[in-house]
Amino acid sequence: MTLRILAVDDSRTMRDMVKAALASAGFEVHTADDGVHGLEVLNECTPDVIITDINMPRMDGFGFIESVRSIDQYKQVPILTLTTESAPELKQRARDAGATGWIVKPFDRDKLVNVIRRVAA
Repeated sequence: MTLRILAVDDSRTMRDMVKAALASAGFEVHTADDGVHGLEVLNECTPDVIITDINMPRMDGFGFIESVRSIDQYKQVPILTLTTESAPELKQRARDAGATGWIVKPFDRDKLVNVIRRVAA
């Protein structure tokens, strides 16, 4: 079974890097450019794992995570934050919103793939 991933990031370069890294590992990758767009794409792809940035326009990662968690169908879907932020209080805020894990950019392809496989298992 191919895992479906939704990657939400306002940086086109980062979306392209994540998509290339995960597609080469055999994942089906869908992308969105902020939290609002992420919610629109969510039902189109029904992801097995969601990856989101924190700092984005229109709806940031915290709001996106909270919105996803408010939808019954996605309450148990793993959500990983992929961000340049590393402050402990932001990590805690993401956990409180419903994030499963935290990865600091720049990411290592193999580590990202392994984390996705682990949280999707």
